[in-house]
Amino acid sequence: MNLPKKIAARQHEITADFLKEIDKHLLDIVENRTDRMFEIRDVADIMNIHPRHLSNTIKLTTGKSPCYFFERKILDVAKALLEQNEMTIAAIAALLTYDPSNFTKFFKRFAGQTPSQYREEYLMKQYAEN
Repeated sequence: MNLPKKIAARQHEITADFLKEIDKHLLDIVENRTDRMFEIRDVADIMNIHPRHLSNTIKLTTGKSPCYFFERKILDVAKALLEQNEMTIAAIAALLTYDPSNFTKFFKRFAGQTPSQYREEYLMKQYAEN
């Protein structure tokens, strides 16, 4: 089924706006402007669209759920914070609104290793390069 160009363009616009809102929100989290992690419905509210419409549109345009992108972006932020080596893992977990145990489970599920393993591996690579 071919969609009219205007509808297809709007779907891609919604997806791009969603990704921008996630990036903005995670920056707010990291910079301590908020301490509450959004859910998909919160992003949909900001975008003035129904959460189901947001979810269906992202799934249609990307083949993946909105949660997939949100979790990947959270993982990217967590990795960056671990690489900076300025905060404890527990502090990073708290910043990202996780308790340490759930953060470790989340991180391991998506990164294939625990946060401490990731940090240690990263620091060893940095040391080897210098």
